[in-house]
Amino acid sequence: MSVTLSEAAARHVSRYLSKRGKGVGVRLGVRTTGCSGLAYTLEYVDALATEDVVFEEHGVKVLVDPKSLAYIDGTTLDYVREGLNEGFRFNNPNERDKCGCGESFRV
Repeated sequence: MSVTLSEAAARHVSRYLSKRGKGVGVRLGVRTTGCSGLAYTLEYVDALATEDVVFEEHGVKVLVDPKSLAYIDGTTLDYVREGLNEGFRFNNPNERDKCGCGESFRV
């Protein structure tokens, strides 16, 4: 099981953690919501939880709770700029469908 971070995402997270002055990485997970059933959650983390599964890419830790890992195993977290927009993109091989607005997905 794995979750990876692109170099662009790792650079973005590292810069943000540096600006904050604290933090150990980012927590990636899923929650039940939306028209398709699941939505990604992403938050900066200041301390590890005992149940966290930890992956490290390009010097940045990605923490995942065990329940979410089943839905996001194999996911690559990327950071992209398209025109004036920029943000994280989740490349999840388990996704079978996304809702029209792009806020939720189904496995």
